[in-house]
Amino acid sequence: MSDGKNGLTYAQAGVDIDAGNALVERIKPAAKRTNRSGVMSGLGGFGALFDLKDAGYSDPILVGATDGVGTKLRIAIDTGLVDGVGIDLVAMCVNDLVCQGAEPLFFLDYFATGKLDTDTAARVVEGIAEGCVRSGCALIGGETAEMPGMYPAGDFDLAGFAVGAMERGADLPKGVAEGDILLGVASNGVHSNGYSLVRKLVEVSGLTWDSACPWGEGTLGEALLAPTTLYVKGSLAAVKAGAVHALAHITGGGLTENLPRVLPEGMGADIDLDAWELLPIFKWLAATGNIDASEMLKTFNCGIGMIAVVTPEKAAEARAALTEAGHDVHEIGKITAGEGVRYTGALL
Repeated sequence: MSDGKNGLTYAQAGVDIDAGNALVERIKPAAKRTNRSGVMSGLGGFGALFDLKDAGYSDPILVGATDGVGTKLRIAIDTGLVDGVGIDLVAMCVNDLVCQGAEPLFFLDYFATGKLDTDTAARVVEGIAEGCVRSGCALIGGETAEMPGMYPAGDFDLAGFAVGAMERGADLPKGVAEGDILLGVASNGVHSNGYSLVRKLVEVSGLTWDSACPWGEGTLGEALLAPTTLYVKGSLAAVKAGAVHALAHITGGGLTENLPRVLPEGMGADIDLDAWELLPIFKWLAATGNIDASEMLKTFNCGIGMIAVVTPEKAAEARAALTEAGHDVHEIGKITAGEGVRYTGALL
């Protein structure tokens, strides 16, 4: 073999294998925090193993979901405030899984960058681990890709993949009927959708990420990077109480587009916009862009991040389960005959 004195190395091409190995070692304690029944292997293998029987399932159906953080990531990169986007990544996947009636079991992440900054990557993955802890799923693997020439200096991208399970026959939506109650579970802000418009509105306002937040404490960047609310534990508790016919995660498309996804053909919903107080962040966005209510309702969650469609007889049980998990819950409407979402009251 050549002694390599005059040969190029992978490091000279821009890929630092040692940095990747250092990252794995740093994030191992964070991943260990997420361990749950069913986990069979740690980080570092070619694949990750999970035992469904050990997790308590006898006849399981698997459910998969994948997502990213969207252009909210641009704000995190520009401000250096990357610690919360890992929670966003987990939330965008597991909040979808629970809408199928599934319990999230495990999560894998993909972190891609031009040149690996171990500290930045570790902070992101530690956020992913925190999101997994809060939603009861295990971080059992992932991939870090260092790709010189693919990303500008300092930039990175994220994607995530979650797998959940339910017993056969427990899938949602099921049994949605006219007269069912809509319980709106509060969001804490914009979550992880609509940020291309948010970023445009900040540009229009003349503010910067370091400007004082116009509606609260801290900087504008800090306020806009509040991590997405995780609805898993409260939603699963409500499902186990036998109260839930459907769950709708309110993401891109807002209330107008997401609620109909869980309704049978011929069914719609009446929503009372006076049933909850619009968060100040949405009032600021609407005022800054002169955005009308209909556009707000099909772009943002407008303060309702999850809707539980519940049987009237068990609405109180569902509400109690969600409240006990730390959520603010509002009765916002009912299921009706006739397709589409109809609004009463005033959003703005």
